[in-house]
Amino acid sequence: MRRPLIRLNPINRRRWAQFRANRRGWWSLWLFLALFGLTLVSDFIANDVPLLVAYDGELYYPVLETYPETAFGGDFATEAEYDSPFVAELINEKGWMLWPPIRFSYDTHDRKLGQPAPSPPSARHWLGTDDQGRDVLARVLYGFRISVLFGLLLTLLSSVIGVAAGAVQGYFGGRTDLLGQRMIEIWQGLPALYVLIIIASFVQPGFWTLLGILLLFSWTTLVGVVRAEFLRVRNFDYVRAAKALGVGDAVIMYRHVLPNAMVATLTFMPFILSASIVTLTSLDFLGLGMPPGAPSLGELLSQGKDNIQAPWLGITGFVVIALQLSLLVFVGEAVRDAFDPRKIQLGGGR
Repeated sequence: MRRPLIRLNPINRRRWAQFRANRRGWWSLWLFLALFGLTLVSDFIANDVPLLVAYDGELYYPVLETYPETAFGGDFATEAEYDSPFVAELINEKGWMLWPPIRFSYDTHDRKLGQPAPSPPSARHWLGTDDQGRDVLARVLYGFRISVLFGLLLTLLSSVIGVAAGAVQGYFGGRTDLLGQRMIEIWQGLPALYVLIIIASFVQPGFWTLLGILLLFSWTTLVGVVRAEFLRVRNFDYVRAAKALGVGDAVIMYRHVLPNAMVATLTFMPFILSASIVTLTSLDFLGLGMPPGAPSLGELLSQGKDNIQAPWLGITGFVVIALQLSLLVFVGEAVRDAFDPRKIQLGGGR
């Protein structure tokens, strides 16, 4: 009999069973992971260079490495333009090219559009193009990936800082807790949007810049929950017994109190992730997010607002964002139910 790779204690087995019993959350998790996994390989699905080139008995991988035109018998030492009829003819004379399903990257301007941009959906552009002639489906794939990666990083970093701050306040209490609470109240009173506007006036916003700025204001989300749990548990008998045995405060906080606080933390994380994605989308919509040209779902919504005559832009952006956030909310509800001690029914679900 095969043993499971991960052995769970009875409590965690019950939680896992409760999570799986929530059919909506269970299938939402798998659908979200499938979509995210698909976007992780966007470079192999939507790109303006071939995946593989066979030329004169040798194999080339343009999607992974840049090759000059001279490598295929051309005249220039610059990067080969594979959609050029001249380069395509050179390669096809002594080999072949394998293209991705979508022959456009997120920043590719279609020079053979044949009509004013934005253009409606067609066999060439399955979801149409934006007002700069870029393929909407390619930008959706890359934008979905960036938004989720940004949200995951922001959620992870803000949760680590928030849990640490809440643990210190709740465990030590007294003046430490009082000063910490007053500092958090002052910090939460700062207008984050105004700070972003001021910084964007002299610094070009980027992925890491936005992550750092939003991290300054998002780490307070979990402080209250963790602080309350540490205040409740710090006077329990097993904590007092550990202190009496001479166990250090750091060890007690990490090994004995933190596992209790992590229950509430895990139930909040899917909702924090969805809020992080909404924040990035909102900033991109206002023009304060990712730099111009970067794939962004918020920028797609902004284009839909500015180009009412092209409804496919707004509809595509709305459907993708609504699906993304709905899946995360359903997963969050299932996680919340799984950690709820009052829900003891293992079978059934929504």
